[in-house]
Amino acid sequence: MKKPELLAPAGNLTKLKIALAYGADAVYASVGSFSLRQRSAREFTIETFTEGIKLAHKKGAKFYATVNGFPVNVQIENIKKHLKMLGDLGVDGIIIATPGVINLAKEFAPNAQIHLSTQANVMNYLDANIYHQMGASRIVAAREMNLKDAVKIKEMVPNLEIEIFIHGSMCFAYSGRCLISAVQSGRFSNRGACANDCRFNYELYAKNEEKGTLFRIEEDSSGTYIMNSKDLNLSSYVEQIIKTNAIDSFKIEGRTKSEYYVACTTNAYRMAIDDAMAGKFDASIYEKELATLNNRGFTDGYLVSRPFEKNSTQNLDEVLEQGTHKTHAITEDGLSFKSKGMLKKGVSYEIFAPQNAEILEVDNEIGRIYKQNSKFWLEFKSLKNENAKEFDEVHSGNLNAILSPAKLPEFSFLRKEN
Repeated sequence: MKKPELLAPAGNLTKLKIALAYGADAVYASVGSFSLRQRSAREFTIETFTEGIKLAHKKGAKFYATVNGFPVNVQIENIKKHLKMLGDLGVDGIIIATPGVINLAKEFAPNAQIHLSTQANVMNYLDANIYHQMGASRIVAAREMNLKDAVKIKEMVPNLEIEIFIHGSMCFAYSGRCLISAVQSGRFSNRGACANDCRFNYELYAKNEEKGTLFRIEEDSSGTYIMNSKDLNLSSYVEQIIKTNAIDSFKIEGRTKSEYYVACTTNAYRMAIDDAMAGKFDASIYEKELATLNNRGFTDGYLVSRPFEKNSTQNLDEVLEQGTHKTHAITEDGLSFKSKGMLKKGVSYEIFAPQNAEILEVDNEIGRIYKQNSKFWLEFKSLKNENAKEFDEVHSGNLNAILSPAKLPEFSFLRKEN
């Protein structure tokens, strides 16, 4: 079997570091105004973006830049400058949605690979081959494509890499071809400013034109989340997908999601890929880890079954469901924690750390770190910051860095079951 690349989202420099720490083979990010995630693009400066590229390469990972918006005429000259900058910075690949920008990339960033964005909606080998002839070395397949078609594309265009989304938010529209945000909010989804109007709750009415009567269909006062797609989760199918030898890269969606989301998803799919290659795949392990995340409910999307074969792809009840665990803190340096929830003395928090990281058991005046049921736990005896100021408890948003009883792996989290 061919081992696929694990590609993780890097919404900012910290999330990029987390993705690498938890086992990503590659990361994708953006800076500037030409990505479909302008919010995350604003979290990078040219300096931190450059630092991220260097760090990824130092760790032996690839760095892909997204320029996958649909530009209008006034943006073309700036896109040329942007592509040249990305080429000069040494990104490994550029994710692009339109033929015109592909041609610009070949001219202004000739050393970077061209990856065709999922926004281009490639569903068959004819279109895949056309884009390959135009210069694309990889396609990010349309989310609506099934696995058999991916296998057929690889058979017909063997030198073309295929990347699929393995986890993350699902768009209500066909591969992002949506105008709801533009109509309701004046924010254009295909230019990077989607307001996620499909996540809103709506009230439905029926009107009789002859009598002028208007009836409210939904009796629930909160309305219904009629367009709220569940989140994609293909963790149970990782081994099946790998065995086709057709997929070159597994992509996790979520540049605007939390630091813990990046850590948890990267960790779970790293385990799933490695276990599948080692012949010890156990879907229940990865499903349990991913269930710790807040989510909209999970669906296997369209890769392994057809949309018309099921009616479980929408969450009509609520915009977001609580995961099985809550994140309470993160340590970036391993020495002190930033609060993400509530930290209390005498409470045991599970330590969530990168795989194979070394954790030592200790017991001192600050707290204790111990192992129980194959997991490591931390219990604070005192909550002190670096200036020895002590707190009774620490809430989310408190900027004080709380000392750890011992050095932990960088980007470890403290979490607790709800």
